[in-house]
Amino acid sequence: MKARWLVAGGLVAVLGLGAAGGGAYVTAGDIPRGTQVFGIDLGATSRAEAERLISAEAQARAKRPARVAVDGIAVTLQPAAVGLAIDVPATVDAAAGSGPWFFGTREIAAVVRVDERKLEAVLRKQVPAGRVTMKRPGLSFAGVAPVATYPQAGLDLDRRVAAARVREAWPLGDLAVVPLVERTPVTTKAQVDELIAGLARPAVAAPVTVAVGAVRFQLAPAAIAKGLVFRSDADGRLTPAIDAAKLRAAAAGEFAKAETPAQQAKISLAGGAPKVVASTPGKAVALGGELLAVLPKPAPRATTATLVDTPASGTDAELAGLGIKERVSTFTTYFTGGAKSPRSQNIITIAKAVDGAVVRPGETFSLNGHTGERGYHNGYKDAPVIVNGVLEPGVAGGASQFTTTLFNAAYYAGLEDVEHKPHSFYFSRYPAVIESTIFYPALDLRFKNTTPYGILVDTATTGRSVTVSMWGTKVYDSVKTVYGPRRNRTSPPTVHREDGPRCLTSSGLPGFTQDAWRVIRKDGREIERKKFTWRYDPEPRFVCGEEE
Repeated sequence: MKARWLVAGGLVAVLGLGAAGGGAYVTAGDIPRGTQVFGIDLGATSRAEAERLISAEAQARAKRPARVAVDGIAVTLQPAAVGLAIDVPATVDAAAGSGPWFFGTREIAAVVRVDERKLEAVLRKQVPAGRVTMKRPGLSFAGVAPVATYPQAGLDLDRRVAAARVREAWPLGDLAVVPLVERTPVTTKAQVDELIAGLARPAVAAPVTVAVGAVRFQLAPAAIAKGLVFRSDADGRLTPAIDAAKLRAAAAGEFAKAETPAQQAKISLAGGAPKVVASTPGKAVALGGELLAVLPKPAPRATTATLVDTPASGTDAELAGLGIKERVSTFTTYFTGGAKSPRSQNIITIAKAVDGAVVRPGETFSLNGHTGERGYHNGYKDAPVIVNGVLEPGVAGGASQFTTTLFNAAYYAGLEDVEHKPHSFYFSRYPAVIESTIFYPALDLRFKNTTPYGILVDTATTGRSVTVSMWGTKVYDSVKTVYGPRRNRTSPPTVHREDGPRCLTSSGLPGFTQDAWRVIRKDGREIERKKFTWRYDPEPRFVCGEEE
């Protein structure tokens, strides 16, 4: 096509241009002339050049928080927290595909990505509960009886509206105004009733037999009620599902008939040296859709399931990389009564529970957290304990002797003392001041591994002693204790108690106050001198019944 010219008022204008003329001018490069993003002229640039120009601006804007007013409440959001970002390649695509532009300039909006669900979660926390009047449907069980929550239309946050407002306002630095809107849940009252009649009630009417290869086990109605859940999404859509974790917890004994637990990698001492024992995967029952499909059916009901590998939580290489290679401390305390006395049995039980524990660099070890409550259910027996300053029988008596032994092993390994409390009375079987009692859950022993290496806790018992050793990599030249003299001595009083099984006699011990300093040396010089001070009450001379 030939060019046509129009002359008006002494000006010459182009009315038509051939392909070799104006078209080439408008579309030179990948981006049409006159195209802008963020006010940056991208006209006639290549895609690569356009991405470079936009990227610099996008990175600068990504550091700016998003300002949102959700239902009139001001909220400031960090972009990374909600996945808010400028999609540079998509923005360049939009600019390149915008078509030719003959006159002036035009601004192309940046393509903005946001994680709608994360954005919704953050904004919902800002809206007072009373402002949201839309009620989502729900369905749960009270025992094996279905309990319905019926839907109701009302005001609610719409994540799609919120995302659109934020995508539009944030790149420009504007305030995104997000209102609550009238919404109606997708699932209706009639559909909730249909789920009750067609699924919830039949599901718990009878057990289900599960076949896993040659193994058979049963899921009782009560376990099914725990595992069958009905989830309502943001749109009020109610969907049934099998919560595998809840189902397994409710029928743990049945699942155990077919499953094999994973064996974690561990460190054992072989020939006096630490060695990593490799982990082995377990086998777990995979049960979900197959179970859901048979729940509406009448009895007898059966389904099949498969076994899937369950890897150990830690890796062998990670454990091997902790640098556990030598003994860095050891401590032993002694007891009487032989291995079969209740107190000795408690010491042996708690020592076995802690044996093999690994404390990674930066981790804090909690004795209460590691063993849980020490009671009859896990093998502990009644033995003397101090309760409100009085010796009497109590479950797990003797655990404090292990606690003292563990505390000293951590102390002489140079680990950080986080929490410990010495006994109220002094016992000669323990080092003064540098000892610790324990009582679940009020009193704990906690220490932090402040070395760059892992720590393996190794325990050993005999009929008269308990030993705790810490294995890792030596960091310090030495860790020693320097004692000050005992002072403020007090004599023991005589206390008469009612005669009976809870009364334990004692000869009494004096009270005193003493200081002890932990001195740590490294690279030939002293790097720490920490003071520990404790005041011991005098242990009364307890007499059961009146003296004659």
